[in-house]
Amino acid sequence: MWNKNIETFIGCESEFENAKIVMFGAPFDSTTSYRPGTRFASKAIRSESFGLETYSPYQDKDLTDIEVFDGGELELPFGSPNAALDMIGEKTKLILDAGKIPCMIGGEHLVTLGAFRKVFEKYPEVRVIHFDAHTDLREEYLGVKLSHASVIRRVWDMTGDGKIYQFGIRSGERKEFYWAEKHTKLHKYDFEGLNEVIEEISDKPVYFTIDLDVLDPSVFPGTGTPEAGGVSFMDLLNAILAVSKLNIVGMDVNELAPNLDPSGASTAVACKIVRELLLAVF
Repeated sequence: MWNKNIETFIGCESEFENAKIVMFGAPFDSTTSYRPGTRFASKAIRSESFGLETYSPYQDKDLTDIEVFDGGELELPFGSPNAALDMIGEKTKLILDAGKIPCMIGGEHLVTLGAFRKVFEKYPEVRVIHFDAHTDLREEYLGVKLSHASVIRRVWDMTGDGKIYQFGIRSGERKEFYWAEKHTKLHKYDFEGLNEVIEEISDKPVYFTIDLDVLDPSVFPGTGTPEAGGVSFMDLLNAILAVSKLNIVGMDVNELAPNLDPSGASTAVACKIVRELLLAVF
């Protein structure tokens, strides 16, 4: 079922059977259009998490008080997006069938599609909350429909109109923004309007996807396509705490490229976001 994992995210040492949340890494970046490196993220986050404490003063909670299983890394074929997405989907289904919440650590943003397909099969009324700098709504990129630049468009192919809520968006083609006006609920630049959305979908299952480039590059330079004008760490943390009140049935954190920030600061930020997300959703 799971390969033996010799290193876990700090404090996440529960057995699979006892866990409420199951983490796994999806080290895939074969459709990255600018600077690659996100395939190294999940391993780096796991390793560097030991620079953190298990305790969160923001929430007065501790990872040692909750049940999270860290299933380690998937072994994904870099040259085949379809095969990689299928493998991610298989692992996600196993977690969902066991009544647990999948928490995937990417990888590029395309990995979301593999997990979401299985979440949508189980929860066809699912809503999507998407934090990102980029629209990710292209019909195709360089003639290819499976791309990190089109992942939310592929999610829309399943959900249809009005079920995807996008926040922090500040980059994309003009036609993507125009398309979003009719098909998604896109909020530019920051998290304004998030509380109203949370109230609107409070009775729905929710898939929560966080592209870490929603953060400003001054906070988080270690990403493939940095975009100036992003949110602060505290802005993102407060937004995560707000979203965690919903019925989260699946979630992911993606687009850290640790090799692009030799200081290690971006990885440290990603680790802290993962810790706070796990504590908040649990």
